Amino acid sequence: MKNHDSSEHNLLYNAEYVLSLYARGYFPMGDEEGSVDWYYPKIRTIIPLDKYNIPRSFRKSVSKLNFEIRIDTQTISVVRACAERSKTWISEDIIEAYIRLKKIGHVHSVETWSNDHLVGGLYGINYHGAFFGESMFSKVPQASKFALMKLLEHLNNKKFILLDVQFMTEHLKMFGAKEITLEEYNLLLQLSNKQECNF
Repeated sequence: MKNHDSSEHNLLYNAEYVLSLYARGYFPMGDEEGSVDWYYPKIRTIIPLDKYNIPRSFRKSVSKLNFEIRIDTQTISVVRACAERSKTWISEDIIEAYIRLKKIGHVHSVETWSNDHLVGGLYGINYHGAFFGESMFSKVPQASKFALMKLLEHLNNKKFILLDVQFMTEHLKMFGAKEITLEEYNLLLQLSNKQECNF
C-alpha cells in the first residue's frame, strides 16, 4: 500500500526525514522510470529475534565453506551489488539517500567474504532497537544466508527488538520469518523506539 506518492521522492535528499519515515514503519521503493514511492503495508514480515531458526543442515554445510564476516567495511558496495539485477527497486536516488544515511550512522552492512573477495551480504537501516533489512545478494551459493545468520546473532547480542524484513520469501521463511498484523508490528516498533542500540 502506497502512502506517499512519487512527487515526494525529492525528500530523499533529507536524511533525517528519510530516517523518520523508517522509524514509523515506511520503506521506499523505486521503479524503472526513476519514481520513488513510500510503502506502509498492512501485513508486515519480521524475523522474531527471540525465536528465529537456523537450520542445522545449513549450519553444518556452511561451516565447511571459507566464509568470513565483516561488518560495515564495504556498505555502499553491498547496496550496489544488491541493485545489480535486471529489475531492481534500488534506484540511484535511493542509493544516494543511503549514502547520506550512512554518513549519519544509520545504514549498515553484514558482508560475506571469501579469499578476500566480497561474495555476498545484506544491508539495512537501524533506528534505536529496530533494524530494517532492505536487500541481500550472493555471488556464490549460501553467501547471503550466511550473512543473514550472522545478522541474527549480531542483533541478538546487541539487544535489538525488531528485525523488519518487509516481504516473505522462502529464503527468509527458513530462518523463522513470519507475517504479523500492522497492529502487532506497531507495538514492536514502539518498544524498539524505546531501546537504545548501537549496531
